[in-house]
Amino acid sequence: MDTLTAIHTRRSIRKYTDQPVTPEQVHTLLAAAMAAPSAGNQQPWQFVVVTDKALLAQVGLLHPHVHMAPKAPLGILVCGDTRVEKYAGYWVVDCSAAVQNLLLAAHDLGLGAVWTGIHPMHDREEAFARLFNTPAGVIPHSFIPIGHPAEEKKRDDRFKAERIHQNSF
Repeated sequence: MDTLTAIHTRRSIRKYTDQPVTPEQVHTLLAAAMAAPSAGNQQPWQFVVVTDKALLAQVGLLHPHVHMAPKAPLGILVCGDTRVEKYAGYWVVDCSAAVQNLLLAAHDLGLGAVWTGIHPMHDREEAFARLFNTPAGVIPHSFIPIGHPAEEKKRDDRFKAERIHQNSF
């Protein structure tokens, strides 16, 4: 799949089949996430790969928009590691770039995924940190349920010319 096709056809998928995601696919997803750009090349991310059905069920209770997690064969918790920051606060942007790469890689592999945000909601950060025992300085950023799609979504053209400004607003 070429890059522009991936960008324009990737959609949030919230329904999955029972087919597992292979370890090779997980490696490909994480390698793509870690290839993201980051401020000063600080790469301030940590990833928790979640395949345990009991944990996926608990995740579904922690966040009002992660109801699909218990039905997914895989979830990836993306965290920002402030312990390795060179430029304070940029971990949020860096982790967002990693998530986008992960979503595009999932789409390219024929998988479905959905980005569910945790940061900056402190109650969600704390709940995910407790559940996954993240160390101090490692802040939950996003949770990405992933699986083989059990739904199909069509391309949605989101281009809006009225949001483009030349040389000044």
